[in-house]
Amino acid sequence: MAALNSKLLEEIWQQHNGKLLGVVFGFVFGILVISFGFFRTLFVVLCAVVGYIVGKRIDQKEDILEILDKLLPPGYNR
Repeated sequence: MAALNSKLLEEIWQQHNGKLLGVVFGFVFGILVISFGFFRTLFVVLCAVVGYIVGKRIDQKEDILEILDKLLPPGYNR
C-alpha cells in the first residue's frame, strides 16, 4: 500500500509540479499577508529573493566582495 502511495505521489509531482508549487507559494504568501500585512510580506519576500541570489552565487564559488560590489550602489566604499 505504501509503495502505491509513493508511486502515485511521484506521478502527481511529475505531471503537476508547477501547479503544486504555485499553490504552495500562493498559500504561504496569503498566510503571510494575513499575518503581517501586504508591505511587510513584500519585504520578507524581497529579503528571501536577495538571500537566494547571494546563496546561489556563493554556491557558484563567486567572491562575496564581488557580489556586494554588484548589489551595492556605485561609489560605496568598503
